[in-house]
Amino acid sequence: MRRYPAGVLSFLVVLAIAFHFGFPLKTKAGTSEATGRPNPVLVELFTSEGCSSCPPADLLLQKLVNKQPVAGAEVIAIEEHVDYWNHLGWADPYSSSKWSGRQSDYAATFGNDAYTPELVVDGLANFVGSNARQAETEIGNAARLPKTDIAIEAERMDEKDKQSFSISVAKIVGSDAGGPAEVWLAVTENGLHSSVDAGENIGRVLNHVATLRSLQNIGVADPHQATISYAGISRVKLDPGWKPEKLRVVVFVQENKSRRILGAASVPLKN
Repeated sequence: MRRYPAGVLSFLVVLAIAFHFGFPLKTKAGTSEATGRPNPVLVELFTSEGCSSCPPADLLLQKLVNKQPVAGAEVIAIEEHVDYWNHLGWADPYSSSKWSGRQSDYAATFGNDAYTPELVVDGLANFVGSNARQAETEIGNAARLPKTDIAIEAERMDEKDKQSFSISVAKIVGSDAGGPAEVWLAVTENGLHSSVDAGENIGRVLNHVATLRSLQNIGVADPHQATISYAGISRVKLDPGWKPEKLRVVVFVQENKSRRILGAASVPLKN
C-alpha cells in the first residue's frame, strides 16, 4: 500500500501482493436471478506509473475486466491515474489533477488519506488495489444491491472529433439519502502502455486497461421521478490521439452525499 510518496508501508505491500498471487480468480461470471444478466459494478482504480506497488493492481484490474470472475456482477472499470507522484522522477502521461481530486473526495468520505494503489468499488468500499480476494468479495457484495438502470445510445458523429450520446436514467433505486444524484459520463481507453525510463518503475513496460481519458458531470438525476430520473444528449470531444476502436463510454449515477454508485453502464464507442 502506498500513501502520498512521503512514506512507504512495506509490510502492507508484501501482504497485498501475497493476496493477489495467492488467491486465483474464479471462472466466468454468472447472472443475477432478478434480471437474468449480471448487475453492473463500477470499480475505480487509483494508480500511478510512478508507484512501484501499482503494477500488481493494474494487472488485477485487467483480470477483473477480461475474466469477469464474480458471479452475478459485470465489472465496469475506470483506471484513474493520479498526479501526485509526478515529481518523483517519472511524469505519468495519463495522470491528471482532476483524478487526484476525485480520489480526495473519496478520502474525505471514507475518512482516510489518499494512497496508491486504491480500489473503490461502487463508492462503497476502498482497499489496497492489489488485493484480489477483497476485490471479489466487495464486487460480489455490491452486485447484490439494487441498481438503477441506465441506457446509452450513440448518435451520429457531429463532427470529426465530436460524438453525441443519448443518455436515459430510469427511476432511482437503492438511494438511502433520497436527494439528487450526479450523472457522470466518462471516456476510457484500453490498450495504453508505457516504457518507463525513470522513477520507481524504471525499465518496466506498464500496460493498462480502461484508462480514464475524460470525465464530465452531465446532469442531475431526480429521485422523485416515477419513471425516468434523467434524460439528455451529451456531446463528447474526442482527442485525435485516442484510438476510437479502443474507447468505451461509461455513464454512472453517484449519490451526492454518500458517494455511492447507484447504477452504471458501458458501451464501446461507435464511429
